[in-house]
Amino acid sequence: MTTGADTIRIDGEEIPFTPGQTIMDAALAAGVYIPHLCHYPGLPPSGNCRLCVVEIGNRSVAACITAAAAGQEIRNNTPELNAARTAITQMLFVEGNHICPSCEKTGNCKLQAMAYHLGMLDDHFAQFYQRRELDASHPDILLDRSRCILCDLCVRASRDVDQKNVFAIAGRGTDAHLIVNTPSGKLADSTMAVTDLAATICPVGAILIKEKGYEVPIGQRIYDRQTIRETGLQEHVERKNGD
Repeated sequence: MTTGADTIRIDGEEIPFTPGQTIMDAALAAGVYIPHLCHYPGLPPSGNCRLCVVEIGNRSVAACITAAAAGQEIRNNTPELNAARTAITQMLFVEGNHICPSCEKTGNCKLQAMAYHLGMLDDHFAQFYQRRELDASHPDILLDRSRCILCDLCVRASRDVDQKNVFAIAGRGTDAHLIVNTPSGKLADSTMAVTDLAATICPVGAILIKEKGYEVPIGQRIYDRQTIRETGLQEHVERKNGD
């Protein structure tokens, strides 16, 4: 490690960081995985999913939106934090239509992979999701709002990378939902294309490319071959290198 470099400590491991870097980015760059669903390298952070909450002293902070500062002593992998992450994951499952065996996204779904990572064995909570509109109007892309976890990734990808601003989040609390920024509210009337980052960034099965769901057989998909920890660290490296 470079002498004099700014460093933080995560679970006792010394991690270098550059000014302006978040705890999340510094950790991933050093090969330290902090669980997350709404973080994506290169996109502005949102802090929506709260899975990346870590402890600094007596404070709990979201690692994706908290700047790294010299001398921080950070706790990430503790029984208490992982129990909270498991509860959040369970709540995400029950507030949406996440029936893995019947979902086209199974094996490629980050929510499913996160449940495996945390050792989640059941939903714990009763199902309470609202039935939300399914938009199949676009010739190539399906939008199933009942699977949306409000991670905001498609909103940020469309706005900041695709430069189209197709999506937004409307409402608050249990009334929060994904909307399409067209007069009709239909995806068919937007400029969205299958080549957009927003078309493929969804961590669950809320946005799907039509007629592609089973091109890769179950058992050979991303999280059938690697854990979400492995792919999360690899994703950071690939984005850093511009792949």
